[in-house]
Amino acid sequence: MDKNLIKRGILEELKRHLDKKEITLLAGPRQAGKTTLMNMMRQYLAQNGQKTLFLNLDFEENKKYFVSQGALLKKIELEFGKEKGFIFIDEIQRKENSGVFLKGIYDFGLPHKLIVSGSGSLELKEKIHESLAGRKMIFEINPISFSEFVDFKTDYRYSKRLLDFFEIEKDKTSALLDEYMNFGGYPRLILEETAGEKTRIIDEIFKSYLERDISYWLGVEKTEAFAGLVKILAQQTGGLVNYAELSGTLGISYQTVKNFLWYLEKTFIIRKVAPYFRNKRKEITKTPIFYFVDLGLRNYSQGIFGRPDVSQTELGLIFENFVFNILMEKLRFTGMSIHFWRTKEGAEVDFVADSGKSLLPIEVKFQQFKEPKIERSLRSFIEKYQPARALIITNGFKRDLPIGKTKVEFLPFWETLDDNFK
Repeated sequence: MDKNLIKRGILEELKRHLDKKEITLLAGPRQAGKTTLMNMMRQYLAQNGQKTLFLNLDFEENKKYFVSQGALLKKIELEFGKEKGFIFIDEIQRKENSGVFLKGIYDFGLPHKLIVSGSGSLELKEKIHESLAGRKMIFEINPISFSEFVDFKTDYRYSKRLLDFFEIEKDKTSALLDEYMNFGGYPRLILEETAGEKTRIIDEIFKSYLERDISYWLGVEKTEAFAGLVKILAQQTGGLVNYAELSGTLGISYQTVKNFLWYLEKTFIIRKVAPYFRNKRKEITKTPIFYFVDLGLRNYSQGIFGRPDVSQTELGLIFENFVFNILMEKLRFTGMSIHFWRTKEGAEVDFVADSGKSLLPIEVKFQQFKEPKIERSLRSFIEKYQPARALIITNGFKRDLPIGKTKVEFLPFWETLDDNFK
């Protein structure tokens, strides 16, 4: 196996969708591995005797095929003739009115399959979403997950047995966690050996994002304030975000702050978490918090990327973001939504998973436990809402402790990586 190949769990899902008539849409942040996945699909198809065509709108020589639908159809006919083919289109967000353009191609009823990708979801989830209703399936491609990272780092010796590895090899698990929490999950960073090269690459990724995506959508003159906002969000990870305060600090309007945050979400840099509430008078209902999709980019924005001297408080915030990303991945198809809980009296719980019928409060603790300790805020939530379970995600500690009718489970973070976790 290629030593530079990082296996992606979503690849099999993508392969299965190749048999579907609807367009396969890969959406995700720049450099998360979308093009690599497309090339893996092309290789898979070629091995099965299928014809493919790959076009990239970042390549000048490919742009002529997208001047009109007719131009693309002529190129497709040249490559495939009357035979069925698979057409890969990378960086579709470069095409104006891309949703309408793809809809026209799809509606010709050709025997071909379209596989399309784009950096960010502005085009893919907004304009394309409306134009391609009933004609597409969206697959979010995120940076490498911790499970994929560990699998790669251990040469796939423990595939399907990672939970056993985490339980038995705690020192190695801790070292891998430190590395992942420091550098994040961008594939190019994982493949690089030295901290210096990793720093160079994350710098390139962020500048490319600003210069090629944000300047394209917002205008070059605004990227400095935009980068400043990312830095502040990194410093306030998991903390309440005050739009008016950000406006004053950055010297931009309140509405511009909201627009920038919207773009950051739609380009897969941050995820917004809304508060959980039932009693609007008692709890803070409007102020959101944000977490980063990639820990390495978060650390780079704060100026601590690659540094070995990060404080325990800072590590706790990174670990909280790390666990949030796992929860987002594990709960996304369960119908549960993730919130946070804060009251004006100062009580707070990191996350509340809400199914509509039941609540699951989740606290995240990076500290080392010797004995189970449940803080007043979580006790306050349990007293108020009487959930059947409560979780405290830890860096290795495991124990159960009842509070009234609520079962409080101290759970090592790796148990949340289990496919059966819920």
